[in-house]
Amino acid sequence: MGKLVSTMFVTLDGVYQAPGGPEEDPSGGFTHGGWSFTYGDEDFGRFVAEVFERAGAFLLGRRTYDIFASYWPKITDPANPIAARLNALPKYVPSATLTDPAWSGTTVLAGDLAKEAAALRERTDGELQVHGSGALVRSLLDLGLVDTLHLVTFPVVLGSGRRFFQEGALPTKFRHTGGRITRAGVSIQSYDLAGRPDYGSYIAQQHA
Repeated sequence: MGKLVSTMFVTLDGVYQAPGGPEEDPSGGFTHGGWSFTYGDEDFGRFVAEVFERAGAFLLGRRTYDIFASYWPKITDPANPIAARLNALPKYVPSATLTDPAWSGTTVLAGDLAKEAAALRERTDGELQVHGSGALVRSLLDLGLVDTLHLVTFPVVLGSGRRFFQEGALPTKFRHTGGRITRAGVSIQSYDLAGRPDYGSYIAQQHA
């Protein structure tokens, strides 16, 4: 059995939209695309390479899949750790509208997400990785199917754009399993899901 692992890039105010470039996703009038680019130093590149080395397959939301499919198949250098894995390994996309994907190795999932994702995780040798795909990750978190979340926080505030954790998210507790800070100030923290939050009261403790 593999692990379902999400890697999410966010700003300090929680925006995950279009980290890689202005053309990625300007929907909703978003004008800040490419906000992660200037922080891509050697430390950051090392982390990304480590993540992709552990991949056994990819589960991608439709929007992220379209962004990846328009770029990564053109990168044919076998020494590129991201392109080599994305182009060679199986890719799965939950979608009711994607019918004829051109990217080799792509399978469209049209059934129940909970059953499909659980089955994929069960049979993947290594990590079933989700990159970006905020809406998909939120659904998987609500279903309790995410094993590990790499939350990569960049030292920038945008004030607009789609946010990862939204109002109405299922209350969830995480266990911190490791982290690092790059020289450019990017905080890379890893968390395993740990059930529902625990609650208490400092006031009650003071009167105990």
